[in-house]
Amino acid sequence: MIQTCNLVTRCILQHTFSPHHLLPILLLLLRIWWGSCHPQCLDYKPPFEPRQPLAFCKEYSKFGCCDVEKDEEISGRFYTIMENFDHSGYAACGKYVRSILCQECSPYAAHLYDAEDANTPMRVLPGLCGDYCSDYWRQCRYTLGLLLEDVGNSQQFANLTATIEEDHRRFCEFLVLKDKEYCYPSVLTNAELNANLGLLNEDPEGCLELCLQEVANGLRNPVAMIHADDGTHRFFVAEQLGYVWVYLANGSRIDRPFLNLTKAVLTSPWAGDERGFLCIALHPRFTTVRKAYVYYSVSVKKEERIRISEFTVSVHDDNQLDHSSERTILEVVEPASNHNGGQLLFGHDGYLYIFIGDGGRAGDPFGKFGNSQNKSALLGKVLRVDVDFNDNGAPYSIPSDNPFLGEKEARPEVYAYGVRNMWRCSIDRGDPVTTEGRGRMFCGDVGQNKYEEIDLIVKGGNYGWRAKEGFSCYDRKLCQNSSLDDVLPIFAYPHKLGKSVTGGYIYRGCQMPNLNGLYIFGDFMSGRLMSLRENVITGEWQYNEICMGRDQTCRFPKLINSYYKYIISFAEDEAGELYFLATGVPSATARGGVIYKIVDPSRRAPPGKCSIKPSPVKIKGKLIHFHPKEEYVINKKPTTTAVPTTTTTTKPTTTKKKTRIVIKKPPMPARKKPKPPPTTAATRQTTRKTTLPTTTPALKTTTKSVSTTTVKPRTVQMAATTPATTSSTGYRTTSTTADSSRIAKSPTLTTPSTGRHGRPLQYPPSTTSQYFKPQLLTTPSTKLLKQPHMTLISTPYPKAPDHRMTTAWPPYFSQTPLVPSYRLQRPLINTTLLKTQEEKLWLGEKLESAGEGNQVFKRSRGRGRGQGYKRVREGWRLRVGSVRLVSAEGLPDRGRVEIFIRGQWGTVCDDLFTIKSGNVVCRQLGFSNALAVMKRAVLGEADDSVKIFLDDVECEGGERSLLECKRSRVGKHNCSHAEDVGVICG
Repeated sequence: MIQTCNLVTRCILQHTFSPHHLLPILLLLLRIWWGSCHPQCLDYKPPFEPRQPLAFCKEYSKFGCCDVEKDEEISGRFYTIMENFDHSGYAACGKYVRSILCQECSPYAAHLYDAEDANTPMRVLPGLCGDYCSDYWRQCRYTLGLLLEDVGNSQQFANLTATIEEDHRRFCEFLVLKDKEYCYPSVLTNAELNANLGLLNEDPEGCLELCLQEVANGLRNPVAMIHADDGTHRFFVAEQLGYVWVYLANGSRIDRPFLNLTKAVLTSPWAGDERGFLCIALHPRFTTVRKAYVYYSVSVKKEERIRISEFTVSVHDDNQLDHSSERTILEVVEPASNHNGGQLLFGHDGYLYIFIGDGGRAGDPFGKFGNSQNKSALLGKVLRVDVDFNDNGAPYSIPSDNPFLGEKEARPEVYAYGVRNMWRCSIDRGDPVTTEGRGRMFCGDVGQNKYEEIDLIVKGGNYGWRAKEGFSCYDRKLCQNSSLDDVLPIFAYPHKLGKSVTGGYIYRGCQMPNLNGLYIFGDFMSGRLMSLRENVITGEWQYNEICMGRDQTCRFPKLINSYYKYIISFAEDEAGELYFLATGVPSATARGGVIYKIVDPSRRAPPGKCSIKPSPVKIKGKLIHFHPKEEYVINKKPTTTAVPTTTTTTKPTTTKKKTRIVIKKPPMPARKKPKPPPTTAATRQTTRKTTLPTTTPALKTTTKSVSTTTVKPRTVQMAATTPATTSSTGYRTTSTTADSSRIAKSPTLTTPSTGRHGRPLQYPPSTTSQYFKPQLLTTPSTKLLKQPHMTLISTPYPKAPDHRMTTAWPPYFSQTPLVPSYRLQRPLINTTLLKTQEEKLWLGEKLESAGEGNQVFKRSRGRGRGQGYKRVREGWRLRVGSVRLVSAEGLPDRGRVEIFIRGQWGTVCDDLFTIKSGNVVCRQLGFSNALAVMKRAVLGEADDSVKIFLDDVECEGGERSLLECKRSRVGKHNCSHAEDVGVICG
């Protein structure tokens, strides 16, 4: 909110800076302000354009938070209130009452009502600007009671209105919003706020800010997601290992796989293996032609092949294929294990399109011109075949208009050629109103050394490989051949942006009208999300990067703003909404895959326009309900404030000379006799509880807790957040918290594997980062209020290192971890298990001399050696399971976690390690809890001489040692020191 930003500004500008520091500070403030200011409705969703113009709150007919039904409701409330006035009172006060009531329709309603956080109490009336409130008090202050009675029980507010209606200061303290830019009516005239209102959010660098919703998780390299287009709104998700799962419209998964080809599929666990189950497509008339087509790698007599097969749906279960019905449509020998292609889709013409890679290796070295330029080979091609009416004959036939049907030595299946390794293609549904663009086929073609490209596939097109890579020549001799006549890509990007394109979709859904016509795609290696939008006049495509919305931008229910780096595929559901499939570990056996729905937080469709009613699905087996693993941007426990009571006091006397002030009395409403209250204590139901201030004479100003939102860096740095407090609006009681932040270092994975492009699978530091989601501890304890804390929580994922793609921080942020303003006063003690009987749990692991020594922590004062030691015949020894924190800076409260087992210290991997596990470590060391869990060796990486002892540690929080937690066997792990976990205790 602006309120937060203003305080941050004041805190920073209180200090003196040299001129060369001023520009970075201003840029930082601009980023904070930019991410904090956003439209939001009282239902915690983005504003919209009503389907019909509003009759009462007409100023919000183009963009706001009311539909016609809500507008009529507000109109009814207005006329009920105004029945209490005569004609002159109506003329004087009607405009004020109408304006206040209509702020529920404002696109900034959530801010005006202090409702941007769904878990905190909301204002009763919208926040006004000071001058406007003064005018309102002078002209029509007695309408306040009627407005409050309209909101709730009249008896509840009787004492309040009687107390403040005659006191201008207290009246406006109750109504004024301290944010001068956001209060009504200034919010209507603020040019910066309203310049791009309702358009896609962009950060100062022009990056489109979107948010995500987690849809599915725990998947093993999810390579494809499709729908049946049968009204059920099911979607089918394929894993590289060979499973296909059915998900229902409510997010539940059927426990029986739709298809299980794991015994036939050729793949391996090593990261980056391009072989495996690569795609599935359902027949376009799936309700009547109950067939599915799959694309996967097989080994036949030690020869690697691509196989395209046909299956039919089981007669006993609509959510399973008949595994015995497999019929091979086509097999192509693969000379190498990479460049397998892997796309199947049905065009609007009803034909099956098959996209096959060039055969692998580098530079398409096969034959004189390579496979891609050789039309007699199927490798490096787009094929088109007809699979209809094939039950009693050949598995497929050739469409009569295939472009090379009559060409000598050319394969009749070829539809287009000169492609290298197309990975993920889609067909445009067309504009929902004009159908413009319908049937266009978009593909991402993975490049060799320099460029990745996006192509529009046309019949008979030559896409240039290996003569060209993107727009540039690769094989100069072939490139200079005048007969090449290649189709240029609509867009190509260099390898500094990414090294393995993942083709996407043109958005044609209903829920996010701003995205209509936007082609969204990504890069597997860099994790970038990107977009293209066509200029219909020039035919050129404009590029914009997509970044995750920051600060308040994604503070909507169920939204997140981080994702796992390796973008494997994109998908479209039956309603046209877009998704992408990503993983933290690109291995066919790692359960690190997540499906994300793409969400635009700037504008939504009007309520009711996009509602769907999925057809019923007969289920055999069990449903596995979806439980999100990621942490929502809104992550605070609900807080409520008691209804205030009123008190009366005498006004203080002053020594100022009295002056005669003449005040014209505003219209007094002729209140109707109130009806007796009902027998039940039911109040007007709203979506959230509202609170009022304690009306003491001073109306003490309290402070409001600042909601810290997820900030996504594109590089590996994490910015320091300045502790801030905000002034209350005068009627809410809240608490003050502060935060501190840490800088995350860039992880580098050294797995010697390859990506789809055949090059070593690398992890560029400019695009790889571990993102920790800050969360303020907002417990009302006065002890906590005196000592600010911040919890950095990295949500774990089953057996998947947390590679998250985030948005960038500018280079002016310090890479040195910031030391918090508070200091720990307690002595630091290395504590461990208290009972010697529990050492039997450690599987007979031996104890060694303490001479190897815990050099990091101070011993507790006194005669003893601390809880981490025990007395033995030879002297003092460390207990098995003792822990220590190793810090390069020598800080006692943070560092890399090391555990004492088998007589030596070893590290702990960050897989599945959460804040609960961090609490176990910190309590062993004498702290109350863990403030943060830092992954990817952010707090230091051990050298190779230090062993890795524990992996996959999952604690409940009450254990006395990590060895009591659920974990892998001691010494068994699948990680490196680049994944050493660290904690910050407090």
